[in-house]
Amino acid sequence: MTADRHNVVVALSGGVDSSVAAALLLESGCNVQGVFMITCEQGRRAQAEAEEVARRLGLQLTVLDLCDDFAQILGYFFDEYAKARTPNPCVMCNRLVKFGKLWDFARQAQAEYLATGHYAKVLQRDGAVGLYEGADPAKDQSYALSMIRRDVLAHVLLPMGEHSKDQTRQIARRLALGTEAKAESQEICFIPDDDYVALLERRHPELIRQGQIVDCSGKVLGTHQGIHRFTIGQRRGLRVAMGKPYYVIGLDAGSNTVILGPKEEVMHRRLTAGEVNWLIEPPQSAFSATVKIRYNDRGKPATVHPVGRLAEVEFDKPNMAITPGQLAVFYVDEGRLRRVAGAGWIERADD
Repeated sequence: MTADRHNVVVALSGGVDSSVAAALLLESGCNVQGVFMITCEQGRRAQAEAEEVARRLGLQLTVLDLCDDFAQILGYFFDEYAKARTPNPCVMCNRLVKFGKLWDFARQAQAEYLATGHYAKVLQRDGAVGLYEGADPAKDQSYALSMIRRDVLAHVLLPMGEHSKDQTRQIARRLALGTEAKAESQEICFIPDDDYVALLERRHPELIRQGQIVDCSGKVLGTHQGIHRFTIGQRRGLRVAMGKPYYVIGLDAGSNTVILGPKEEVMHRRLTAGEVNWLIEPPQSAFSATVKIRYNDRGKPATVHPVGRLAEVEFDKPNMAITPGQLAVFYVDEGRLRRVAGAGWIERADD
């Protein structure tokens, strides 16, 4: 999708991806302004970097304090762990804050589009707008964008979708943006030092509660200090010696129990996903798809059965560590492209 001479608001983080996205839009002839969002105290550290990028590009920059709005993401994050589910706060933030509150701001600023530095594509094909995988499979972020509302998607620009990370750094160097050498953050923005356990226990000490570690027959294998320390498919850090690899195959919040088993017991053929967000016309019958069940998953062949707001997914072969609370994203092939048909939150896995 092109946006020549259109009014565009670009979410600037101070990093290389968003700075290059803004520069490319300027080069294409867009009228561009920047917005920097503060979602938590850690986020304030990057404000000066975003301001420097805006200065180099000659952009007006608005700083929005969205900490109150982001509080619902924090609440969701903590609540999911208390329910023995593994949350995905980045996906939720993209839906509610980045492509929710920032799109509200963009509309108020009379902009037709909101742009970010995400590595994915928004394309118009056959008169319809769709979300597609980015050109660089190693950087593709379509999974994390799959819960954006369909009506908002038509107003989203993702200039980085055609580029690799190396190409992005080369562009930043060519344009003297000062961001080409910035290290890539691997952390969730509101978790200091990427230590989510410490944050959970500091804010919710009631989660520190001793419980049993058992196998699928109920045999006690050991004890733990809180189910929030575990996730489905986890192998390391179990502190249980079994003579062969054991994995977390279940978490029971009601009884505060961690259930372990061998690899074959963490393999499942089916899952149920809820609160499905369709980015195509909602299908009325089953369809073939490649389904990803976590961010760094390349996906597995499956059949998706829409059932109201739910989707039942049956994989061609058993899939490992289907994790309640994570997202199942359904991709369909369109020639050489893979399009996001929809996505839903994993509720349960079945054999």
